[in-house]
Amino acid sequence: MASAQAVGDAAAPSAAASKRTVFVSEQGVVFAKEKLAQRGTPNAAVRLGIRGGGCSGFSYVIQFEDDPPRERDYVFEYGGVRFFVDKKSLVYLGGSTLDYEKTLMFQGFKFRNPNEAASCGCGHSFTVK
Repeated sequence: MASAQAVGDAAAPSAAASKRTVFVSEQGVVFAKEKLAQRGTPNAAVRLGIRGGGCSGFSYVIQFEDDPPRERDYVFEYGGVRFFVDKKSLVYLGGSTLDYEKTLMFQGFKFRNPNEAASCGCGHSFTVK
């Protein structure tokens, strides 16, 4: 496992540390806990990542992970929920915050990614700066 980090409500991180961290809002943690409980696996983790594709170049990946972290994963823990991010995805997700959003048109996780240069209308794909 790559240098695992347990991150909570610490003081503002340095700029370098921020680029190696994916943050999760309080609402994001609550939503993750609800979904894990509904699934019947409250001790599972949430895998965050990116993959090529989508209408803007990259698309976000958010999925449940029942297996332990992979050798090169970074592990972040917020509110008792573990989030796994592979090394390659962290390059594009570093400094991002996974949030929960509820609007008339959408309900679910939403990345707030400072590395986005542009995103499509659906908010699930993006290009990088």
